[in-house]
Amino acid sequence: MASTTSPPPSARHQPKVLIFPFMSKGHTIPLIHLAHLLHAHHNLSITFFTTPLNTPSIRASLSASQAELVELPFPTDVDGLPPRIESTDNLPSMSLFFPFLHATRLLKPHFERELARLLARADVRFIVADSFLGWAQTSASALGVPGFAFYGMGNFATLASRVVAVDRPHASVTSNDEPFSLGGGPLADVTLTKSELSPPFHDPDPVGPLKAFVVRSGLEVSSCRGVIVNSFYGLEPRYVDHWNERFGPPLYNVGPLCLARPARQSAPTEWSGWLDMKREQNRPVLYVSFGTQAEVSETQLSALAAGLENSGVDFMWVVRRPVPGLAGFEARVRERGLVVHEWVDQVSVLGHESVRGFMSHCGWNSVMESVCARVPLLAWPMMAEQFMNARLVVDELGIGLGVRARDGKRRGFVEAEEVERMVRELMVGEKGRVAAERVEEAGRAARGAMEEGGSSERCLGGLVGLFCGGDGLENGLGSLVTDC
Repeated sequence: MASTTSPPPSARHQPKVLIFPFMSKGHTIPLIHLAHLLHAHHNLSITFFTTPLNTPSIRASLSASQAELVELPFPTDVDGLPPRIESTDNLPSMSLFFPFLHATRLLKPHFERELARLLARADVRFIVADSFLGWAQTSASALGVPGFAFYGMGNFATLASRVVAVDRPHASVTSNDEPFSLGGGPLADVTLTKSELSPPFHDPDPVGPLKAFVVRSGLEVSSCRGVIVNSFYGLEPRYVDHWNERFGPPLYNVGPLCLARPARQSAPTEWSGWLDMKREQNRPVLYVSFGTQAEVSETQLSALAAGLENSGVDFMWVVRRPVPGLAGFEARVRERGLVVHEWVDQVSVLGHESVRGFMSHCGWNSVMESVCARVPLLAWPMMAEQFMNARLVVDELGIGLGVRARDGKRRGFVEAEEVERMVRELMVGEKGRVAAERVEEAGRAARGAMEEGGSSERCLGGLVGLFCGGDGLENGLGSLVTDC
């Protein structure tokens, strides 16, 4: 049975928005920020759909006045999926991602039952559901609820992914590392390689269950009213315009959503005290983190450690799991390096005055958080659309630099010497200085987009006005696209 955490009585007659994130921190956190924005700035009642093991972390981030939580029982005995795994962050290996996707689809009957109950007692105006949960769009539509999809990536990657999947520009290349063009329009000068694409997109003629999932989800999302994007128009205008002129559903940029995170008082930690000390010493710090899902070999981690040690740069490195051999490394670099083996508040780390660079896998949340903190990136993509994000960061926006694998390839083993060279270039080199100037400009533009009268503020306000109090909905949505 599903369980519900009810909102206070005063919220029960407000217009209600439903939010259904995919079960992954990278997908859930920006939607928590969206919930806060909708509640605090637009006085909307929020209902969050989740599963039992994900409830505690979501409840810790959302006060009872902001949202009610509806728990959907996560499927058990799913072939290939270990028990009590309800988030991709807890998968023992990303090879289990497809069984996990299959399990989330089994939530559909529970979701439909709870949605019908909500409609009987609340004034539901629309739903925002993750694009990985495309089936929620068709379920909501069948019950008369307008739907928006949430993409966990930016406009550039959204457009490039569409071109790769539909136009198949890589069909004629003969090797994984042969560059191919993405065609005309704003992507005319952009090239990728098959090695930069993740399954099933790397194969021009893919077959199998993952391809079937992508096709089915694409069809489900195509029927929604629009796509909510955690970016802002001024960062990627050419790609937003091109998509909205030629494709659909329309993209609505309402971010960066991390700027909607409520201010919080954090208890002092070892890492915050260490960063404070570096600030007092006037020693700039490189922050190193590859998210919660990247799988990095011990050999590669050892090369990364050697590169950091030889660079002479002060650094704070978040390591997800214990790595044999790092104990001696930590002792050797203790004067200028801190290795953290626990979760850290990345927004707070990037916002610290001593942090002047970010070595990142280029997950989209990390890119947005780095832009908002005005910290240049050292891009080291590893999976999913991260290679496209890295291309945007380095080649299109110039807000960061990138590492190269052996033989100059974009995917593969990165030597310690390359780590050392690029860390120094980012932190003290001329290219790093230029990237820092450009990310400073981008950070100012990001905050302007979220302020009153900014592009993202107008875009979200327009959507709320149309669905929660305006008339002429269809015409209004069409005209709103030009502002987003």
